[in-house]
Amino acid sequence: MYQIDTGHNTIQALQRKDFSELGFREREHLQEWLAANPQALGEDLLIIQKEFDGFTDTRERLDLLALDKSGNLVVIENKLDDSGRDVVWQALKYASYCSSLSKRQIADIYQSYLDKQGVSESAENKIVEFYGEAEFQELILNSGQGQRIIFVAANFRKEVTSTALWLRSHRIDIRCIRATAHALGESLFLSLDQIIPVKEAEEYMISINEKEEQERVDKTESPKRLHVRRAFWEQFLPQLQESGIRVFSDAVPATTRNLRQPLPGRGLFVVLEFKQHELEVRLVFRGKSGLSVYNRLDLAQLREGFGMDLEDIDVRGKARKLSSRNKISAFDESNWPVCNDWLITTLGKLLDAARPEFRKLDISIP
Repeated sequence: MYQIDTGHNTIQALQRKDFSELGFREREHLQEWLAANPQALGEDLLIIQKEFDGFTDTRERLDLLALDKSGNLVVIENKLDDSGRDVVWQALKYASYCSSLSKRQIADIYQSYLDKQGVSESAENKIVEFYGEAEFQELILNSGQGQRIIFVAANFRKEVTSTALWLRSHRIDIRCIRATAHALGESLFLSLDQIIPVKEAEEYMISINEKEEQERVDKTESPKRLHVRRAFWEQFLPQLQESGIRVFSDAVPATTRNLRQPLPGRGLFVVLEFKQHELEVRLVFRGKSGLSVYNRLDLAQLREGFGMDLEDIDVRGKARKLSSRNKISAFDESNWPVCNDWLITTLGKLLDAARPEFRKLDISIP
């Protein structure tokens, strides 16, 4: 790592340091840094406990426990100057222990953490806020075998990286992040670099992971909820076609809570979402190609043309969403005419506002 000196047009190397040399320790320092800034690990995580030891018949404790944006529990194990030989086995045990935690238990664990931190807020409300859902009851947390593991260490032994790669090949989500301390004079710096999986390779797995996540949701949600969603899309799609909007002309009724249609150009999508207490229309810009389009848009002009509230959401640095939402009891069939009207009107306005901006980039929306 280098510091850029723009005045002299030179670069100066930062000196790499051992954490032990600097007097830093795992629990007092690295763990606290990550607990306060989990986004440093490259994604949106909600830390729900530190030094968690709530396992039956064992006194073992994991470093950090978190939730990711897909509702999975994430075990985070921190090692400073060396990963150690047994860290994989240790983390796998913790993940297996956590696999049995219910949504209610997860909320209680987080509430205990908030209480210890002196935060006088409801764990349920903060979890709902993290996921952007309307109600805690709608959330699906820690479903199936979706538990994840993140290792953070200054150095990883070969037996650790080899085992992590083998486990990933068997669909266990393990990530290794190298922590490095640097010094420049009296100033200290920390870099966190994901080495497993390689970031570039991970991007190619996004679409597969999304498909698997939707299949997981379909399997775990109640048949009644799936039936309601199919019934809604069955009556909605003909009305959407009658409105003259052609983007979803090939869509078919499904049990999913959203319909997603790719737009011309890689990484561009328009999505309609039907949830129990909320509707959403959004444009999605995913991956390098999609984000390139997003960065060249005149968002101010697009917002002005849209004329409604439009939320700009950053998804772990890998995607952006321009989203408009409407709180409504959508599963109440008597509200479906209002739902239909809002979705069609909002979609039409968003597409009309986006077309001239996309046209500047030689992208034509149907």
